[in-house]
Amino acid sequence: MERMREVQLSAHTVKSHGVSVTKFHMHDWLMLLFLVVIKIILTVIHPFYRFVGKDMMNGLKYPLKDSTVPMWTVPIFTVLLPIVIFIAFYFCRRDIYDLHNSILGLLFSVLITIVITDAIKNAVGRPRPDFFWRCFPDGKDVYDQLGNVICHGKANVIKDGHKSFPSGHTSWSFSGLGFLSLYLSGKIKAFDHRGHVAKLCIIFLPLLVASLVGISRVDDYKHHWQDVFAGGLLGFTVATLCYLQFFPPPYHTNGCRSYAYLRMLEAANASEQPTNAVSTLNVDAMRVQQQVEQNNNQLRRLSDTNGSNNTLDELESGMRAQAELMPLLLKVSRR
Repeated sequence: MERMREVQLSAHTVKSHGVSVTKFHMHDWLMLLFLVVIKIILTVIHPFYRFVGKDMMNGLKYPLKDSTVPMWTVPIFTVLLPIVIFIAFYFCRRDIYDLHNSILGLLFSVLITIVITDAIKNAVGRPRPDFFWRCFPDGKDVYDQLGNVICHGKANVIKDGHKSFPSGHTSWSFSGLGFLSLYLSGKIKAFDHRGHVAKLCIIFLPLLVASLVGISRVDDYKHHWQDVFAGGLLGFTVATLCYLQFFPPPYHTNGCRSYAYLRMLEAANASEQPTNAVSTLNVDAMRVQQQVEQNNNQLRRLSDTNGSNNTLDELESGMRAQAELMPLLLKVSRR
């Protein structure tokens, strides 16, 4: 019965229940739009231009080079790729709750991480390792009377040069791919205590990609190692919190299902219990009624025979049995 109920609930598709599920989370989607607005504002405003003296330039003269992982590629493998995997699981299970909540959780994970990352970037204003060449593209450094830099490079390049901490590429990668790793670990039941270590290779793969993105930022002299470490920790922490809002922990018995699905399954099972109870009472009532009819037939047969003592004893025994069964029949009928 439990398995049949799961099959029925798994038939909840985008066409049949997509609108109702989306309406239930309407306030969450509105919050996502609000986060997008905050992200745009944080991109427009200027970061804190920290004091950068001449004696600080020794660690900021790394070459200015192109990024190994361009920014436009990050949404592809941190957002689009996980969504494609979510859709693949949807076609296997036809579970709209899983598809909707996984996409919603992923978008929240990424957007919350981006907003926190950009807010910290603007507040800290740490120079990037290649800040010297951003500030002085011709290699001629100029300082004011206080010893602070007087940059004569491009304004947008200088502005981005003050956004080293934390690493946006890294935090974004760990927020999206970290969420995907948790999602896969739940779906393949990686922690089912059966010792299938091969499953860990699947859930470590997204984390490896995210780590390589972070390493590329150090190799490209866009970030210090502390920026990458903080970005990875921030991204994966947010991903974990957002995942646990919609899904049980991966090591949980029902870790392969969403909380919404489990609530639907519990409600469906609860609605079946009264029906089963009524059916049981009906069966008991039928049994009692059959016993009463059997006793009545026996009494009629006994009444047609001679009036021996044995016959009278049997008659009295049958009447007592009927008297004992009648209260039970009345009790069952009242239920």
